[in-house]
Amino acid sequence: MTTTTPMRNQRKTSSIWQLIIAILACEATGFTSGLIGSAAMNSWFDNLQKPSWNPPAYLFAPVWTTLYALMGIAIWLIWKNETAEAKKRSAYVAFAIQLFLNFWWSIIFFSFQSPFFALIEILLLLSAIILTIIQFSKISKTAAWLLVPYVLWVSFASFLNYTIWSLNY
Repeated sequence: MTTTTPMRNQRKTSSIWQLIIAILACEATGFTSGLIGSAAMNSWFDNLQKPSWNPPAYLFAPVWTTLYALMGIAIWLIWKNETAEAKKRSAYVAFAIQLFLNFWWSIIFFSFQSPFFALIEILLLLSAIILTIIQFSKISKTAAWLLVPYVLWVSFASFLNYTIWSLNY
């Protein structure tokens, strides 16, 4: 019979809280950005020409909620990894940069009503996600793979952003 030491239980509890914090931080970033951006969703967006393959509006919230959860799990896997903190620093920086860029896209597109600058921003975001995946793969292959749906969705969103811009400007 195996007994669990108090220290091991404490580490498990700490790890669960780290996971919760990581997911909530990512979800809060998306929620806040979406809230600010959606406050500006008005007739401007409704009147834009969109391609026939533009996803329905109801799809975006569940997709992004899932992607933010996967981001949170991925950064948690890096956080709890036994790799030295100094070696994880570039992964943390890459993740923070992509999350920062992620936050601003909705605001630039919807609040500033600027598909062109949003396109530039989302291409930077796409680059930052790829860099994050590369950095994560050095520490945790699982964490890197968890970001693949994200990079695929943002690739699609980049093409959609480009198409909307080209149809309207």
